[in-house]
Formats: sequence, C-alpha cells, structure tokens
Amino acid sequence: MQHFEVNFDGLVGPTHNYAGLSFGNVASLSNAKSSSSPKSAAKQGLAKMKALQAMGMVQGVLAPQERPDIYALRRLGFQGSNEQVLRKAAAEAPAIFRACCSASSMWTANAATVSPSADTMSGRVHFTPANLTNKFHRSLEPQTTGRILQAMFANSRYFEHHQHLPDNEHFGDEGAANHTRFCHEYGNAGVELFVYGRYAFDSSKPAPQQYPARQTYEASAAIARLHGLSDENVVFMQQNPAVIDQGVFHNDVIAVGNQNVMFYHEQAFLHEQQGFAELEAKLGQPMHFIKVPTSAVSVEDAVKTYLFNTQLITLKPGHMIIIAPTECEEHPGVKAYLESLIAGNTPIKDVRFFDVKQSMRNGGGPACLRLRVALNDQELAAVNPHVILTDALFSRLNQWVDKHYRDELSSDDLIDPSLLDESRTALDELTQILHLGSVYPFQQD
Repeated sequence: MQHFEVNFDGLVGPTHNYAGLSFGNVASLSNAKSSSSPKSAAKQGLAKMKALQAMGMVQGVLAPQERPDIYALRRLGFQGSNEQVLRKAAAEAPAIFRACCSASSMWTANAATVSPSADTMSGRVHFTPANLTNKFHRSLEPQTTGRILQAMFANSRYFEHHQHLPDNEHFGDEGAANHTRFCHEYGNAGVELFVYGRYAFDSSKPAPQQYPARQTYEASAAIARLHGLSDENVVFMQQNPAVIDQGVFHNDVIAVGNQNVMFYHEQAFLHEQQGFAELEAKLGQPMHFIKVPTSAVSVEDAVKTYLFNTQLITLKPGHMIIIAPTECEEHPGVKAYLESLIAGNTPIKDVRFFDVKQSMRNGGGPACLRLRVALNDQELAAVNPHVILTDALFSRLNQWVDKHYRDELSSDDLIDPSLLDESRTALDELTQILHLGSVYPFQQD
C-alpha cells in the first residue's frame, strides 16, 4: 500500500481584500485597507500548487468561501435587497461590514484539524472544522468549510467528519495551524502534537498579556478525543506566551514539522525539553530538533519573513525541502541562515522560494495556504477526483480566474452589489468544475 501527504491549498476568492481585521497578526494590521489584486493572489496560489505537483507531490484544491457574507449581515439586522444590505452595513457598521467581507478562508491551515487513519481508533481519516471563535470574521467559516470538506471526502468508509467545537472562547480552535503530525512514514501510526496558547478554565496558568491566545488546551484535548487518538500518540505543548505577544498568533508562525523533523525558533515553546522528550519517546525513533536561535533570526524577522510559516515537504526518503516565501530570500539574515541550514547535516536539503506576496500582505505565508492530509492509496482513490490538481485542472482554474476575477480591488469596491453577483457567478461555476454540489448558502436558497 502506498502512502501520501497531500497538500490541499485554498483557492483565493474573487473578493480577496486587505481589511486589517486580525488583532495580533502584524502583517494583517500593517496592510489594512490597501488595494488588493484578487487575480494576482489566485494565480500566485495556483502557481505554488502547480510547482509542488511538478515536484511529484499530490496536490489538491479547496474552494473559497463566499464574501461578502450577506447572510451574516442579515442575521445582524440589516434588511432589504442585497444592495441595501451592503450599503446600510457599510454606512452604519463599517467594522462589521469589513469583517463580513474577509478574505481569511484562503488560509486553509485554519480550515480544520485532520487525523490520518493510521492514528485513529476507527481506522478512518477524521476531520473537524475549526470554529475560529477568537475573530468574528473567521467564526463565519466553519459551516461552509464543513460542507466543502464533506464534498471532497465523501466516502464514509474512509472518512469521518465532526461538527466544529462549541462556538465559545473556552474551546477556541484554530485548526491545523496549531497541530503537527510526526511519523516515520506517512502510512505509519504517528504522534500528533497539539500546541495551545492558554488554559480556558484555569487563569492561574501562563497566558499572553498583549495579544490573544487563540487556541485553548481544552479545544486541543477535545479534538484528540473526537478523533479517537490514544494517549500514546498525542502530545500537548504550550506556546510561549511571550512569543504570542510578539505577533506569533499561531504556532505555524514559529515552528513547522514533518515526519521526524521539528524546525522551530528557540522562543517557540514553554517547557520545550519536557515536551520534546515526550514527543521523541512516543514516536519511538530519534528526531531532528532544529532550533533557530534568536541570535541568528529574531522573532521580529521570523514574523516579517514567515521563515517558519513555510512548507516542509519530503521529496524522497531523507530529503526534505522548504517551500518559503520570497520575503525569506530578500532578507539577508534569513537567507544566510537558510543557506547554512541546507549545508548542514539534517534531512532539510534545499529551499525553494515562491512569490505569495498577496497572501503575505494579509498575514499568511505558504504554510497558511495549505491543509495537510495523509492518505493511503485506497483513501486517495476515494477522494473526490475533481479536487486533485492535474495539468488540465490547473489550466481550467487559471482560465476561470481570468474570466471572473478583478485585477484590483479597493475597500470601497466591496459595497458594489455587482461584485457580489460576480462572485456568486464565479463560485457557482467553480462548484461545477470541482464537482462539489451546492455547498454555498446562495446555492441552497
């Protein structure tokens, strides 16, 4: 039986914009209300997907959400035609309006937590959409995310779907951005590392003071229970509160792991030695813990370049490469560190740089754009085949973007009801291309 780690990248939606909504995300706040290019953003994402497919990786596509979220605005009391709802919301509650226009679903690492079948008691792949309760604009996502995932992974023999956790800060869950799986081979039973920022029910425990800790221990523990994971293949570690207060809003901004490698900043974790000892013992094989000292790369520079919000992928046994944003290449200190890393005696042998600036300006790097799903060949065959990237699908999606996406979008354009119509036309066609059925609320009316 063959085994694969499949990267499912989120397609950037046709209303991609910079609203500056994410308190604690330095890049998001610093680019608030700048004009965006939905077409460039979507094509940058597609180019990265195609490059990984060309390297021999299995690559999938995850559909975006509809924005503006006219249904959320109606729930909040804005009435009338779509045009009247948009204009009233923008005039009377501009912050709420911008939140309902968020482009945040493009960061698919936050879509869900996934446990492969080799780890779970049921022997099926488990999916739990993230509730994303810490940010209103992201809390709008889980219902549609769940429908999209169920349309992609529909065969109940192989896949099991859970409802997102209760919509409450006590169970704040940010998905795979705070979850990493380690293993020998992708088909072997592994160890799942859940990283949390605070305890929800014990205020005496360490917690950040300036920025919110979006993932709670209680949420991580609940996901492990739902997925049928045993104590022997789960490790919980706390993110360093001081590093959250420096703008590290998710663990995947300060650490990335793959198979037996953990690549991380020295300020990433509390109780690092204890947690790593448990991780290595449960994995049952030596691990490569690659610690980047502050003297080599500061936390500020790590956040600015997203050195750790990179993809760490295996091209062949013992040969991993880093998929990094061009910001890492353009920063002399970070580039020098990466050059020294690949020259060293670790499984990381190369680094490839990609232009994902439209995403970076909104606060997400290459790792934010993908959801990792480990599958065996039977499970892969059971996935909706129309969401797996091929040369033909790549060409079709680029044509679709050219047909429907605007070259430039300002915050004022979001009020335009014709943009909503354009977006719905595009998404309706996309669900036909990807054979998803009616996953959007406007298709179900």
